[in-house]
Amino acid sequence: MHHLSPTDFANLVQLRQQLHQYPELSGSETETARRIVTHLQNYSPDKIYTGLGGTGVAAVFQGEDPEGPTIVFRAELDALPIAETNQDLSYSSVHEGTGHKCGHDGHMAILTALGSMLHHKKPARGKVVLLYQPAEETGAGAWAVLQDERFTEEIKPDYVFGLHNLPGYPMHEVVVRHDVFASASTGMIVELEGKSSHAAEPENGVNPGEAMAEIVLGFNRIIQQKTQFESLTLLTIIHARLGEVAFGTNPGFATVMATLRAYQPHDLQKLKELTHKCVEEIAASYSLKYNIRFTEEFPATINHPTEVEAIQRTAVNLQLQQQVAVQPFRWSEDFGHFTARYNGAFFCLGAGINQAQLHHSDYDFPDELIPTGAALFYGIIHEILNQ
Repeated sequence: MHHLSPTDFANLVQLRQQLHQYPELSGSETETARRIVTHLQNYSPDKIYTGLGGTGVAAVFQGEDPEGPTIVFRAELDALPIAETNQDLSYSSVHEGTGHKCGHDGHMAILTALGSMLHHKKPARGKVVLLYQPAEETGAGAWAVLQDERFTEEIKPDYVFGLHNLPGYPMHEVVVRHDVFASASTGMIVELEGKSSHAAEPENGVNPGEAMAEIVLGFNRIIQQKTQFESLTLLTIIHARLGEVAFGTNPGFATVMATLRAYQPHDLQKLKELTHKCVEEIAASYSLKYNIRFTEEFPATINHPTEVEAIQRTAVNLQLQQQVAVQPFRWSEDFGHFTARYNGAFFCLGAGINQAQLHHSDYDFPDELIPTGAALFYGIIHEILNQ
């Protein structure tokens, strides 16, 4: 089993901290991608693709024997629109209001560490591809990568793997699950259109305020009726807005936004149908036009059994603690787009019991996970090739 040298580790920590210092939001990760490409050149990959699905990068390492499977490992390029509060870091974010608060900087470092290992010792056969994917946080990136023929026709994965660090779990513990690993979710935007008028003549307009309030209450009623869903299904109203701030105007439009999520894809579909019907009926009763659209759509991340077992065997070989999650995770991950199309699995790596939670302003990725994550990825290659 190949391990990272102390020099390699120091260089990768430096890369991680540099990525942390210069975070970029989903879809605009050009500098991040450039830094990755520059660093990867130290490891002489056989080929580097850039501009995949926007800003994505893929580095290909050919095996000694070219015949064999193509195994893709994925990390994410993007940061979050969350300001950093842990100011004591020597590498804190220089971009105000933007931070690597999900640990994607660490995931990129883990993937790059795998590149270092493959440079020292090629895979026995087939090829290994390091995919740095844009726009995970908005659910757009994985889908965009899959629209690129260079990924589907030239790279042509046989297997896909990814990991996420997980605060609140013991450091280095491997967390796996068969079948559904992370929830499906989507953002729902409901727009109501009435007719504006002077506030002194409300009878000349159609104010959608009451309908907006009824939709908020209606959505909450739907989600409280748990028995109509097979497994955990959630709806969170995240925003509601009526008109503009103008005391002389009786408003003519309103917006309600909600996040819908479910462990099971069919539950999410049912929730979409129920909320649609609710909007349709309320809009009709107030003679309003309505429009419904969905954004940030994440499929459920569904793991394949053989690939989960490969992860579990690797964890045993590395003498890492592991646990099987009883329930799927409530958060969403666009990696589900890959497992819907290719054999693969997603797993988590404990980031420490007392670590700040993901998406919190004082979160920072623990660098000691870099060698662990890379060793797991490296071990998975051997498990797949030995099947």
